[in-house]
Amino acid sequence: MNFYARHQARLDAADAACRARAAYTPFIESPSGKLHPDGAKARGLAWFEGVRGGRVEDTGPGVFAVADERSPFDAEPLGVSYAFGEPDAIFGAVTRAWPEWRRATPEARLGVCLEALDRLAAAIFENTFATMHTTGQAFMMAFAGSGANSLDRGLEAIVYARRAMADVVSEASFVRRFGANEVRLDKRYRLVPRGVAIVIACGSYPAWNAYPALFANLATGNPVIVKPHPATVLPVARAVQIVRGAIADAGFDPDLVVLAPDHASAPITNALVDHDATAIVDFTGSPTYGARLESRADRLVFTETAGCNAVVLDGASDLDAVLDALARSLCLFSGQMCTTPQNVFVPRTVRDGDRAAPYAEVRDRLVAAIDRVVADPRVAAGVCGALHSPVTAERVDALAASPRVLRAPSPYAHPEYPAARTRTPLLIEDDVDGTAHQAEQFGPVAFVVPTEDRETALAAATSEAQRFGAIASYAYSTDPAFVARIEDAFFDAGASVGINLIGHAPLNYTAAYSDYHVTGLNPAGNACLTDLAFVAQRFRIVQSKTEL
Repeated sequence: MNFYARHQARLDAADAACRARAAYTPFIESPSGKLHPDGAKARGLAWFEGVRGGRVEDTGPGVFAVADERSPFDAEPLGVSYAFGEPDAIFGAVTRAWPEWRRATPEARLGVCLEALDRLAAAIFENTFATMHTTGQAFMMAFAGSGANSLDRGLEAIVYARRAMADVVSEASFVRRFGANEVRLDKRYRLVPRGVAIVIACGSYPAWNAYPALFANLATGNPVIVKPHPATVLPVARAVQIVRGAIADAGFDPDLVVLAPDHASAPITNALVDHDATAIVDFTGSPTYGARLESRADRLVFTETAGCNAVVLDGASDLDAVLDALARSLCLFSGQMCTTPQNVFVPRTVRDGDRAAPYAEVRDRLVAAIDRVVADPRVAAGVCGALHSPVTAERVDALAASPRVLRAPSPYAHPEYPAARTRTPLLIEDDVDGTAHQAEQFGPVAFVVPTEDRETALAAATSEAQRFGAIASYAYSTDPAFVARIEDAFFDAGASVGINLIGHAPLNYTAAYSDYHVTGLNPAGNACLTDLAFVAQRFRIVQSKTEL
């Protein structure tokens, strides 16, 4: 089966979108029954309910055991069993599967990756329910964010993999005169993949970073071991199962991709990363572990960790619209997204149309805007979802003991799942030179930081981006000259910034094919989704030359 020919038009369209940095997706972003085959959602739910208490087969070698997963919505264990393999057995499987894949043509590998993406898209409702009940994402976010948007990031990585590989010709004729002699050489160039890649997925948003890493590695010829978070195995396992099916149908050994689950009480991440056969590591997670990986000179490491995402609030023609957008962003998935703003720097006065609003008023209006988002439990359920981990709930409750709390967190009553683990946002005031806001506080936690003026706010936000990292920053101003300074200051800090964003899309939304996610220029990560550097280093070039 020529999978590349089947999917080339889609790949070409995605490539064109990347070159134009335009809006594009070939995947369905709405769960509307009008856009999907009849009964698709019901079949996805039936698959999820059927796999609870069962097992997911064909993900690689190992002994079946129940994972640590428990739904953040109904508080019940999923009870799903997976093959838990020993590291040496896992590495043995992928290295045995590798030789034929590494010798395959780039087109053959790209075709398998594209076919796998197509099959993942067909299983989108299965992914949705698996993601919901392991991460705590609300249904719509699980469908779009961990469905179409994650598939887009995977396709984007395949686009750049094709570009990087196509840049190298397979052979060339070399003719040059040295004095009286003419030398003729026949030169051949071969793309050689680096070796086994470890993809370490995060617990709260597993697909969005794992898909591009998985397909960047596969497309460039590397076998992949996928290490899911111990509490978020099911969506990753189902994806691995589907990808393995596409690989097998193309005539390759499915052990090119193997799932490596573990339990929180017996982690295997270090054993995988430190294994002699490991050549590449893709990691999404804590800055502490990310820094450990980045220090490994003997591994090719790609990280996305965390940062202190800032908001510089100078002014707006409609301040209520800005505060509403900020409030919704703080509530979205209960602040468990890497693009969620955390530190809102507010000058002594903020321009609100034709008037100057004092700091205390702006602060109180932000609190009121958050209250409006979560007032109706039905709205809160669709926006906030549930907390992925009980540790997050415990940390939020502990931080709520601060004497400078502006808005206390509280559970909201989920209309469908009474046992859901929920918290509305905690808002705390902190000084500009305080330390509370100078570290990521994962979950629904944000800080309001008063400053003397807008210049102090901008200097603090950009300085902290350089020191502590920032993945997505935001700023609001009606002064064109200050807007220009905002852009320059964040660029100098190596941090991306969104300016005056109050549209219908959430502030946190990052568009594949258009947005570069993470710069690699501050401590929030060293990799970018997606640029050529994300894929081009995953293979090297060797050559032969023969004199004619």
